[in-house]
Amino acid sequence: MKALPLEPSADPVAIGSRLRAARQDQRLTIEQVADATGLTKGFLSRVERDLTSPSVTSLVTLCQVLSISIGDLFAAPEIHVSRKGEGPRISLGGEGIVERLLTSRAERRLQILGATIEPFGRGESELYAVDCDLDVLHIISGELTLRMTHESFDLKAGDTLSFPGREPHSWENRTAHPVEALWILVPAASGSGGS
Repeated sequence: MKALPLEPSADPVAIGSRLRAARQDQRLTIEQVADATGLTKGFLSRVERDLTSPSVTSLVTLCQVLSISIGDLFAAPEIHVSRKGEGPRISLGGEGIVERLLTSRAERRLQILGATIEPFGRGESELYAVDCDLDVLHIISGELTLRMTHESFDLKAGDTLSFPGREPHSWENRTAHPVEALWILVPAASGSGGS
């Protein structure tokens, strides 16, 4: 099998913003990093703005102080784009609803589901819970009622409701107009796609 030839890029590798983000995540000032690495504040500032490139030795030292791996600086970020109406359809029950997964299937930190609910569409008659820590419902357009064990919430366009993910609930569109909504689940619901 023949190896694919790789052409070197003339574009400089921009790692400065990742170094700055790592420093800020550690709640360190440039002065503290300069003291810990033996590098000057001016040099570190230029590195963070991608105006100069550090030597391999300086880069290794910086990464040790910032508790990151050198590979993290060069790794391509995982990016997922979901175009309107193109996310995979999921079916979590209810009548008159189309739900689509808007985040990557592999994303475990959270899930975002886009829901289009037809006039008079409704969730399960029995309240149900979702296996996540936090469930957030945001109404983009229309009106939706969310029923919970002890109360109901009438939500309108622009309203957002947050509640514990394992709290039993159901929903209902009591109007003759469709509803567009987002369900945000934190972390991603185990074994399913949503609410």
